[in-house]
Amino acid sequence: MARAVFLFVKIGLLVAAALYLSQYPGRVSVDWQGWRLDVSLGLLLLGVLVFVINIVVLARFWSTIIAVPGQFMGARRAARRERGYRTLTQGLVAVAAGDTVEAHRLSRKAESLLNDPPLTRLLAAQAAHLDGDNEAAKRYFEQMLDDPDMAFLGLRGLLNLAVARGDKTEAMRLTKLAHEKRPGTPWVVNQLLSLQEENGDMDGALRTVNDAIRMKILPAPEGKSKKAGILIAQARDKQLAGDKSGALKQAQEAHKLAPEMVEASVFTARMLHSEGKNTKAIRLLEEAWKREPDPALARAYRDVAPPSASDALSQVKRFEHLLSLSPDHSESHLALAEAALKAKLWGEARNHLKQFIDQDRPEPRVCRLMAELEEAEHGDLEKARHWLSLATDV
Repeated sequence: MARAVFLFVKIGLLVAAALYLSQYPGRVSVDWQGWRLDVSLGLLLLGVLVFVINIVVLARFWSTIIAVPGQFMGARRAARRERGYRTLTQGLVAVAAGDTVEAHRLSRKAESLLNDPPLTRLLAAQAAHLDGDNEAAKRYFEQMLDDPDMAFLGLRGLLNLAVARGDKTEAMRLTKLAHEKRPGTPWVVNQLLSLQEENGDMDGALRTVNDAIRMKILPAPEGKSKKAGILIAQARDKQLAGDKSGALKQAQEAHKLAPEMVEASVFTARMLHSEGKNTKAIRLLEEAWKREPDPALARAYRDVAPPSASDALSQVKRFEHLLSLSPDHSESHLALAEAALKAKLWGEARNHLKQFIDQDRPEPRVCRLMAELEEAEHGDLEKARHWLSLATDV
C-alpha cells in the first residue's frame, strides 16, 4: 500500500513539473570551445533524466557482472556445506546402528566437506569409540573442550569413557565439572548421585538429592524415595558406629518421607524394637502390611514380637491378626502358613498353602514350604524331594 501511494506521488510530481514547463518553457544557451547550443529547458531536463537512467542501468549491470563469481562460489560453498551436513547425519546414524566401517568412512568424508571441526570431531569420536579405540575417542573429545559450544558435549564423552573403564576418580572429577557448568541438567545430577552413592559419600548424595528436588529435576515422589534410601544408608552407618539414637532418628525421617518403602519400614521397626519400643514397632509394621504385604515385613513382624508372645503358638495368633489386615493378599496366607509350620500346626499350614499348590507352576517359596511340610508331617522324603525339585525348576 505504501509503495503504491509513493508511486502515485512521484507520478503527480512529474505531471506537475511537465505542466509547469509547458507554461514556462524557457531556453538554455551553452557556449563552450566556440560551440553554441541553444535548447529548451524541458528538452535539457529530459536529456539529463535519460543520462541519469542510463548511468543507473549501467551501474546495476556492472554490479551484477561483478557479483556473479561471488554468487557462484557462494552457491558452491552452500551445496558443499549441505552435502557435509547430510554426510554428518548419515555418519551419526551409522554410529547408532553400530556400523563401524561406514561410520569411519562418513566421518572422513564429512571432515573433507565441512569447515566445522567440532562437529566432525564428534562423529570421529563416536566412530572411534564404536571401534573400541578409546584413546582416539578421548583425543577427539578433549579437542572439543576448546570450543565453547561443544565443550559440554566433549565433557560428557570423556565422562562416558571414564565410566566405561571403571575410573571412578576421573568420573567423579568430570561429573563435578559438568555439574558446575550446568547444575540443572538431569543426567549430570543422576550421574553425580550414582557416583556419590557408590563411593559412600552419603552426605554429598543427600545434598545432591535436596538440590535436585528444589530445582525440580527429580519429581517429588522419586526425590522423596531417593532421599529416604540415602537416609536409611546413613542410619545403618550410625548403627554400626553404635549411635542407636541417631540411627533411629534418621530411620524415622526416612519412613516419614516414604512410608511405602519396605526397607525404611523394616529398619525403623527393628530400631524401635532395639530401643524397647515394641508397641510402636508392631504398629508401624501393621500399617505397612495394610499398604502392601511383603516377606521382609513378615520377618520383621516375627522378630519384634514381645517376649510374652515369642513362642510358636503365640506367633500363629499374631500372624492371624496380620492376615486380617490384608485377607485377600497371598503374602498374608504364606506368612501364616510359615508360622503354622513352625508351630507344627500341619493342617492349618496345608490349608493356607492349598490355594497355591493347585496352580500350574507354584512359586519356589511355596514349593519349599510344601517340602518342609511333607517331611515334617509325614516324613515323606520322596514328596519333599519332589517339591524341592519343583522349586529349582521354576
